[in-house]
This record gives sequence, structure tokens and C-alpha cells, in this order.
Amino acid sequence: MSSTPDPGTWLMGERIPAARFPTPGTTVTGTICEPPRVEQQRDYSSGEPMYWRDGTPRMQLVVTLQTDERDPEYPDDDGRRRLYVRGRMKTAIRQAVKTSGATGLDVGGTLTITYTGDGTPTNPRFQPPKEYSAVYKPPTGGGETAQATAASPTTNPATNPATNPDIQALIAQLQQQQQL
Repeated sequence: MSSTPDPGTWLMGERIPAARFPTPGTTVTGTICEPPRVEQQRDYSSGEPMYWRDGTPRMQLVVTLQTDERDPEYPDDDGRRRLYVRGRMKTAIRQAVKTSGATGLDVGGTLTITYTGDGTPTNPRFQPPKEYSAVYKPPTGGGETAQATAASPTTNPATNPATNPDIQALIAQLQQQQQL
């Protein structure tokens, strides 16, 4: 399933790095700033879509978080990080959502993922799977858009909804669509 990208994103490109979990104890926390989406996994080397042995597409949930992280190598880094949720991370997030009383991940909610250690490999030739814990705090009060705005303050005028007319127009458009 493909969708037409935003013209600005298509023209300028969009670099949202993946959240990284290099060592046990690494934690990533952020506010969900885009609606999560399900997409087919792709092979890291070839970019080809991945399938299970029975031919079923391998799926993953893509969650974009607004974090406090910044990579000094990228001056335009706005702190957004993507989580590619599958396997044991999916299990941890599912449990966190259940514990929170929510029914899913919502824009404006806060998600914290911690790489807690390595599990036991299913095959001696494989790397051990990463184990995760997660905490989810659903958004409180107001609508989905208002929560995302309130939960991700920033000092960058270009990405601050209070000072960017493009973001204000987008928020108004989203609010109008929610009323339909």
C-alpha cells in the first residue's frame, strides 16, 4: 500500500532516523507525533519486501516519537525518531498499552522503550534477540491533535506549532477532518 507523500517532504526529503538500542539499558522516550502505521518489513540490505515461509507478508508497526535526542552530525535533526515495532518489542509495547488501560497507541501518548538485555537465540547461528520493557502513558484530555501539540513543545520556531503558520493550518485541517 503506497500513499502520496506530502509535496514538501517529497521535494526536500525527510530524514527521520530510527531509534537505536545499541546496549542493554538504552532507553528511548518520546511523544507519539504521527499516527502509527502498519507496513511490510523490508530486507535491510536489498530493500525487498519480506515474507514468512508460507508467503504471508512480514508486517511491522512504525511509530514516530518526538524525543529530546539530537544528533550533532545532522544540524536539522528535530528529535523525531522512528520505532520499527515487531517481535519482542511488539510484545513489550502491547503489554504496556494493556497496563495503561488504553486500546492502542495514540498521537500525544508518551512511549518509553528500554532495551533490557539479550534473550536466548532460537538457533545457535543467530544473534540473541533483544529483550525490551515498555511504558505507555495515553494522552489526557482534548483531541488527538491538541494532545500532540501540547505534549511536544519545542524551541525551534520552524517546528513550534505556536509560531509556525503551516503547522497551525495543518492542525486546523486535522481538526476539521475529525469533525466530519
